[in-house]
Amino acid sequence: MQSLIHHPLILRTPSSSSHCTHSLTSTMAFSLAFPSISLQKHTFFNNGSASASFTKLGSRSSARSGVFMSVSVGKQHTLVGDALFADYEPTSAFLFPGQGAQAVGMGKEAQSLPAAAELYKKANNILGFDILEICTSGPKEKLDSTVISQPAIYVTSLAAVELLRARDGGQQIIDSVDVTCGLSLGEYTALAFAGAFSKQAIKFRMLTASFEDGLQLVKLRGEAMQDAADAAKSAMVSVIGLDSDKVQQLCDAANQEVDEDNKVQIANYLCTGNYAVSGGVKGIEAVEAKAKSFKARMTVRLAVAGAFHTGFMEPAVSRLEAALASTQIRTPRIPVISNVDAQPHADPETIKKILARQVTSPVQWETTVKTLLSKGLKKSYELGPGKVIAGIVKRMNKTAEIENIGA
Repeated sequence: MQSLIHHPLILRTPSSSSHCTHSLTSTMAFSLAFPSISLQKHTFFNNGSASASFTKLGSRSSARSGVFMSVSVGKQHTLVGDALFADYEPTSAFLFPGQGAQAVGMGKEAQSLPAAAELYKKANNILGFDILEICTSGPKEKLDSTVISQPAIYVTSLAAVELLRARDGGQQIIDSVDVTCGLSLGEYTALAFAGAFSKQAIKFRMLTASFEDGLQLVKLRGEAMQDAADAAKSAMVSVIGLDSDKVQQLCDAANQEVDEDNKVQIANYLCTGNYAVSGGVKGIEAVEAKAKSFKARMTVRLAVAGAFHTGFMEPAVSRLEAALASTQIRTPRIPVISNVDAQPHADPETIKKILARQVTSPVQWETTVKTLLSKGLKKSYELGPGKVIAGIVKRMNKTAEIENIGA
């Protein structure tokens, strides 16, 4: 229980709803509608579809116009192969955790295996500090910081892959995985596992180059998100016991009482009865004050740096875009489901655009898991610290088979 309560994206309650319930296509060129920016007055997004909803909240523009940014279908661009995984049929999935899953002591088990321990050594060189020492010994406050926890979870999750590989039958399990995804930060881990960052797409042996390039991006992502959070007063809160429509109504009611810089929105769609709301501090306070009148079971303020997955993170986007532009990204060897639109993408440039906008876009985890289960997913594995994702999956389908692989 406690390990989930402090998580920035999920809260488990005893009576949370339990029903939160490949084949490759041709690589021929096709026409994909890239998102183009349109302006809408006071627009917030529901979870009615898995379309990309790039939302800008609390604009920091000098005009303070109160105009919010959304995505509409714009100019048609011809891409080659982004639909490669459109008809994927999942049977075995690797799922990677996001920020908040960290706990002091993680990484200790990985030191018993040279291949896993080597990842921490490589990480120390890239990060410029001893990430293993912080993982294993803390202090907790340091490990919980955005700039530390994101690379720490990334490294530990990929170390868990190596621990699985080393166990009896582990390589066969890895070979059988035909889809992967991760919660927020975990999407980078999933892409690394799928070889998207690697300089050579060598099946199942891609972790070295992919690990290092991915870690560079994760390091910058954590720093950019922390700096964006420091630039404005913002926060996140979990709303427990309501469906997404009711949480949206709660947000709408709160937004009527605050100025443009304090607007709120659903930032993380986890499962029915568990949604995270992000926005300005005054807006979050209004959500907390009104929650009971909307029949919410409870609200829990989350211990995070700021309003992740909203426009408050907009300052981080340009830094991510610059870093992604200089990073070689390849078509993943298996489908990697995006947090932004709950779809797999194969085109490297599309993946870059989505990763840059992920920090300002609501996380469509509920749609992702529902889609995997509806498509026939047989078994999944949560790799890395904690059991956050397993908790979500089990609440959406009590009979779903999922195994935790820690490090």
